[in-house]
Amino acid sequence: MILKDKKILLGVTGSIAIYKSVELLREFVKNGAIVKVIMTPSAKKFISPLTFEAAGSQKVLDDESQDWTNRNNHIDVCKDYDIFVIAPATANTINKLSHGISDNILLESALAFNKPKIIAPAANTNMYQNNFTQASLKLLRLNGYKIVEPITKELACKSVGIGALAEVKTIFYESARELLKDSFWSDRYAIVTGGGTIEKIDDVRFISNFSSGKQAKALATALYLKGAEVEFITTKDFEDHLPIKKYRVQSTQEMYEAVKERVKIAKRGVIKKPDLLNSLDTPKLIQKKPYLFMAAAVSDYKPKFPQDGKLKKDSLGDEWSLELTKNIDILKSIDKDGVITIGFKAETDTKSALESAKKMLKEKGIDAVCLNIVKGATYFGSDKNKIIYISKKSSFESPLKSKLELSFDLSEVVKELDE
Repeated sequence: MILKDKKILLGVTGSIAIYKSVELLREFVKNGAIVKVIMTPSAKKFISPLTFEAAGSQKVLDDESQDWTNRNNHIDVCKDYDIFVIAPATANTINKLSHGISDNILLESALAFNKPKIIAPAANTNMYQNNFTQASLKLLRLNGYKIVEPITKELACKSVGIGALAEVKTIFYESARELLKDSFWSDRYAIVTGGGTIEKIDDVRFISNFSSGKQAKALATALYLKGAEVEFITTKDFEDHLPIKKYRVQSTQEMYEAVKERVKIAKRGVIKKPDLLNSLDTPKLIQKKPYLFMAAAVSDYKPKFPQDGKLKKDSLGDEWSLELTKNIDILKSIDKDGVITIGFKAETDTKSALESAKKMLKEKGIDAVCLNIVKGATYFGSDKNKIIYISKKSSFESPLKSKLELSFDLSEVVKELDE
């Protein structure tokens, strides 16, 4: 329920992609939002207002239902709602919006709306890439609109090219980010590591652990929605449409190299932002301290002599002694100067866990540690978790929560480390 009580206007236009708007509406409602759909006359040729109302919309606003005896009109709804998301937005709507034309209820509402606005285009490739449409999109960006870029796939016209509506999850995440971001995390690097590292024995065997990477993914999601520039270094593949930079690694050494490189870039404070005038990437200097969340379960040991090919059991015999050597300690080895670093520690022994976490805080020179007792409801791979947070300034024990809820709580607690 990350969007609980948030109020969203969902504008829909006359595109074959309108069926995805129903999915988007349901995603908003499922996450606690109050949604009101605004339809153009062309949109009603594809789907009736009743479909959206049955899927969870408040009374749909269109040219026929507009009523000045109550708040179901294009002026009052603009006062009552927090964000305006137009998905799908046809080329016709995009070009009209950029010129301030308001000849239907959706365009009138957009002209009257002075809070965050998001557009997700859907059009034939040639119509989308037409110079007029591209110029309109640039003009809309300059006037505060957030554009969720379309994707390349086979379109309704049977041609393959850019112009298909972005995935529903992508539009959802971008909308949620606009509603949930705060000034502390906006334009701040947050590097998150996750998953259990994999140490090769031979080409078919490896040493690893039971870490699912779910807590790290939830943390990356929460930080992104709070406005951070998230970089996710992970050993796991996740099927999602979270628009963050992901770096896929396997071994501890690969993770160390990736963390070292991304921390170095974060410390320089250079981040890429689109130049709205010419669509080129120009560097932007970020002066906020970056955060590093080391949530990955890093293997303490690795095979001393990893082999190419497959080791045959006939040659290994009835007993096989695998020689291991200590792995690199990422938290100890990287340069943490100027980087706020939070370590994660999983323990099974309740009695010694707290002392072990405090020892980690001191010996590894980090700012805070999140202790997880892997037991009962917090087993590896579970969807819920609870932690004991310990920093140089404070400590607290969280109740059992979903990993995403816990991540939102953590994104607030760790602010103390840069105050």
